[in-house]
Amino acid sequence: MLELRHLNTLLAIDEAGSLVEAAERLHVTQSALSHQLKDLEHRLAVSLIVRRTRPIRFTPAGARLLALARDILPRVKRTETELRRLAAGRSGRLHIAIECHSCFQWLMPALDRFREAWPEVELDLSAAFSFTPQSALVRGDLDMVITSDPVDNEAVRYLPLFRYELVLAVARGSALARQRFVAASALSDQRLITYPVEHERLDVFTAFLDPAGVAPASVRTAELTPMMVQLVAAGRGVAALPNWALTEYLDLKLVEAVRLGEAGVWRTLYAAVRDGDESVPYVQEFMDTARDLCFQNLSGIRRAD
Repeated sequence: MLELRHLNTLLAIDEAGSLVEAAERLHVTQSALSHQLKDLEHRLAVSLIVRRTRPIRFTPAGARLLALARDILPRVKRTETELRRLAAGRSGRLHIAIECHSCFQWLMPALDRFREAWPEVELDLSAAFSFTPQSALVRGDLDMVITSDPVDNEAVRYLPLFRYELVLAVARGSALARQRFVAASALSDQRLITYPVEHERLDVFTAFLDPAGVAPASVRTAELTPMMVQLVAAGRGVAALPNWALTEYLDLKLVEAVRLGEAGVWRTLYAAVRDGDESVPYVQEFMDTARDLCFQNLSGIRRAD
């Protein structure tokens, strides 16, 4: 029964104080405005204004509708503005979850640069170590997931960021440090230091140890990369990390890096988005910004097809 034009009419009458001035504001004749008002009163079976007063006074029913107009119309206007911005690709939401502990190193600078260029895009960042982010992505709770483990899903598109080599961080001077590469069997008597994530979500297991049917002697977890490196440097175990994440620690000569297998273990880091969102302008801009900064600042990575 109620339409936005009715609410606009009531708001115009209140602001103008008379039907004549309200009609001018709405660019209609006074007769047309009076007819619209009477039609609404007939539909609602209630009077909305007290006629023959100046300024026009609203009845209790009219005051209720006027309060509704004051609440609804600004919200409608804001939404219309937001939709126009979305249509132009300048506004939106980019809620990102990461499955990569080391990714903060390059992701935070990328987000800072992106935020400067796209201030109207709502940004949010969370770690995806305690839930299944791809499901949240499909539901719409997230807009992007940074991952190296694509899951087959027609509703998701995986946009490659870069390829990296997973290498083994070992103590300097250790027997493993003297080898050109290590076989999976060489880790059967080693303590493996990992992030506190299920084995099924760790590349060292899924891409190296599990295919060879090998398990490490023991596993110890550490929350942060610097903690892992310190443990390795102290001879408390070994850790499989992306080559670019170890660069600063290799430069400081804290640890050595050894290839996993003769051919190495290469993985691709992706930004997963919902099908169709890959063409959203600000998503494309984020991908371009992230790739540019990664290839400027990270060592040992390769372009991904």
